[in-house]
Amino acid sequence: MTASHFIDMKIVRTVSEMQRTADDLRKTSKIGLVPTMGYLHEGHLTLVRAARKIADVVVVSIFVNPIQFGPSEDLARYPRNFERDAKFLEQEKTDIVFYPDDGQMYEKDFSTYVEAKKLEDHLCGKTRTGHFTGVATVVTKLFNIVKPHYAVFGQKDYQQLVIIERMVRDLNIDVEIVPHPTVREADGLAMSSRNTYLSSEERRKALLISASLRKAQEMLKTGVRDTGTIRSAVNDILGSEDGIDVEYIDICDAMTLEDISTVNKKAVLAIACRIGRTRLIDNSLLTEA
Repeated sequence: MTASHFIDMKIVRTVSEMQRTADDLRKTSKIGLVPTMGYLHEGHLTLVRAARKIADVVVVSIFVNPIQFGPSEDLARYPRNFERDAKFLEQEKTDIVFYPDDGQMYEKDFSTYVEAKKLEDHLCGKTRTGHFTGVATVVTKLFNIVKPHYAVFGQKDYQQLVIIERMVRDLNIDVEIVPHPTVREADGLAMSSRNTYLSSEERRKALLISASLRKAQEMLKTGVRDTGTIRSAVNDILGSEDGIDVEYIDICDAMTLEDISTVNKKAVLAIACRIGRTRLIDNSLLTEA
């Protein structure tokens, strides 16, 4: 089956069908793409709504990309539920869902990868070797398959966003990247598909991540610019409960992702930690003003 409809929403399963559809659409319409790995939540749906505001046709891709998972990471347990996702997307009046399988995206002799040098050496890239090569490769493929005019990405995955923006610039890819602020639960927890792994106690502890980001912003407002001082305060909050294993607390240049010692230009505070078996990331943009 190459394509089907979920009532008014078209579901495309093959690369060739999606490319033909995109070619036809581009004659008269602006295409907006929201790339996802499925198991959608309100954060994803907010991106879909943002795409709807700027594009004539909204395409959401659902593909759990195997090449961005390391050997010890959670590919097998990554949550999947296509019927649930499709119902959400139909409610948002999504036009097309691109839902390929691994064989459509990666033929057996696949051997070409997109590497983001330097940018992938920081933050998550320090421990997730090859992750961002997998991300950059699949996003490049999605751009070539869906052929969007716009692509919407959330700022929660900040390093991913910066890498994709640089990739589009460096490779002259004809698509406009549209960043969207991190979408949070009412209690401040950044929305993520991985939140479903958290027990109620682990979720309570996870709130310390957003609390530490707020503390950093408060310190900045009072004139604290030294990144070591800010990192220390963030670490104290995250260390106030057992069971939070901090992977990194980095304050870096918002464009290059290189560590900085003083916040005197646009910077990002990025955090990664494990709570139980679940790895969570979050960030906050820091500015002098």
